[in-house]
Amino acid sequence: MIGLAKKVARRVRSEWNRDVERRHLAPLYSPDLNNLDLDMHLTAAVDWLKRAQDSGEDRGVSYGVRFGSDFDVSYPETTGYICKTFVKLSEQTAQSELLERAVEMGQWEADIQMPEGAVMGGKFNLEPTPAVFNTGMVLLGWSALISRLGSDRFASCTSRAADWLVRMQEPDGNWIRGNSEYAGKATIYNVKAAWGLCEAGVVLGRKDYVEAAIRNAEFCLTRQNSNGWYRDCCLSDPERPLLHTTAYTMQGLLEIGRLTGRKDLVEAARKTADAQLSLLRDDGFLPGRQDAAFRGTVDWCCLTGSAQTSSVWSALHALTREDKYRRAADKVNRYLMAHHDIRNPDSRLRGGVPGAWPVWGDYGALTILNWATKYLVDALSAQKYSDPGERK
Repeated sequence: MIGLAKKVARRVRSEWNRDVERRHLAPLYSPDLNNLDLDMHLTAAVDWLKRAQDSGEDRGVSYGVRFGSDFDVSYPETTGYICKTFVKLSEQTAQSELLERAVEMGQWEADIQMPEGAVMGGKFNLEPTPAVFNTGMVLLGWSALISRLGSDRFASCTSRAADWLVRMQEPDGNWIRGNSEYAGKATIYNVKAAWGLCEAGVVLGRKDYVEAAIRNAEFCLTRQNSNGWYRDCCLSDPERPLLHTTAYTMQGLLEIGRLTGRKDLVEAARKTADAQLSLLRDDGFLPGRQDAAFRGTVDWCCLTGSAQTSSVWSALHALTREDKYRRAADKVNRYLMAHHDIRNPDSRLRGGVPGAWPVWGDYGALTILNWATKYLVDALSAQKYSDPGERK
């Protein structure tokens, strides 16, 4: 009985401390719900990513900022796909600075690449362990640089990383070996890493990389239910996966399908995206976790996953011209902008995107995340730079 009492006391004390922290830190992030100026929000998010890159001693992008704290160390995984975003945005805006920053990100990734070709798991550290997913994310950045600049500079590190992914792959296309030590076993979202492998195959002319990516996408389909929900698709709770990892899976299938002309992969992603339409509230809210019946199981929004889903809907609108996708993407983008603080006097917070809304939600609580900010940039860019004819 004494032991039980101590456990209860510790739990009560822990909950009390979290409540005090929430009341102290949450007000530090205060969006203007009425400011829905897309250009202002897009500029503020890009500027935050620039500050996150400039905050440290290397040219990676900081993991993020805990409210009331300073920028964290660089994060190899997400720097990889922020690199891709900056390459694309440099083309859309003709801002050479963005391409220069992307090159610096790509070179930093090459400098810290592990000897076997993998990218390290977790934040930058001096005792790295390999990670399949992170390697695929950096392949997205390197492939974008090769596509823009030619293959002379980043071809070697790209092929080494892709070769490692192929070596780690099981005959059925799955990845069991080489997953991050921070990941569990429910890693069907690795299909987004397969997208990076597919991009590498396209820019380097390596059919074997493309075929390996397709094998993983086909494996992913074996884990999709008839309603579009994915089994084994969450780091922390596969029965109620994060929208973030569900959206990773949609993105991987959609992009591999587009690159290879595999309509079945596109349709698989579309099935999941259509299920999200039924969850979308009029104000643009999507639940941050969803069960196998696509019922929301939490009352908070995973801002990262919402922004990713917006990008998927924009891509599907471009492919199908079905206006339901454009309307849904615009609605989510309004929600994201309404909960994006671009007036904060603290430059570490201003323009960055927290993990959840409310900001104490159970994903990246009370923390600005570089990947949440990157995905807002992607979502707003897709709206701003789409073909005007697509959005009629």
